[in-house]
Amino acid sequence: MKTYQHTQPARAIVKGLMAMGVVFAAASTVIHPLIAGTVVVFVMAYLFRSMTIEISNRELTWYFGSGFPRKIVPIGEVVSAEPVRMCFWNGWGIHYTPSGWLYNVSGFGAVCVTLRNGKRLCLGSDEPEVVAEKLAKLL
Repeated sequence: MKTYQHTQPARAIVKGLMAMGVVFAAASTVIHPLIAGTVVVFVMAYLFRSMTIEISNRELTWYFGSGFPRKIVPIGEVVSAEPVRMCFWNGWGIHYTPSGWLYNVSGFGAVCVTLRNGKRLCLGSDEPEVVAEKLAKLL
């Protein structure tokens, strides 16, 4: 049973990628190899249009708008969860940071999750306090 589910839209990423896609599409009428770039940009906008975090009694799940990539961590593997504010240079997307792997589509709020094996990951959220609180209740 889900105890929490929230989807955060990636408005800035989608708007930026759509604008870039329009420019690539217009330029591809003259420079034909840009057609592939246009397709890539629109696919990226589709894949990363939002991020959803779900919490159930058994697992923590997060995924992007298309459902891919999807990550699942058993609740029993979570040691702690705390709301944090990421710096602007940590950016958006999926990449490694000094705080662990970051999964983010918008804003600077995140929940830093520490696992039993010592690894950390940060899940971007526009309501990090709520996510951390929901996880803490299950630990």
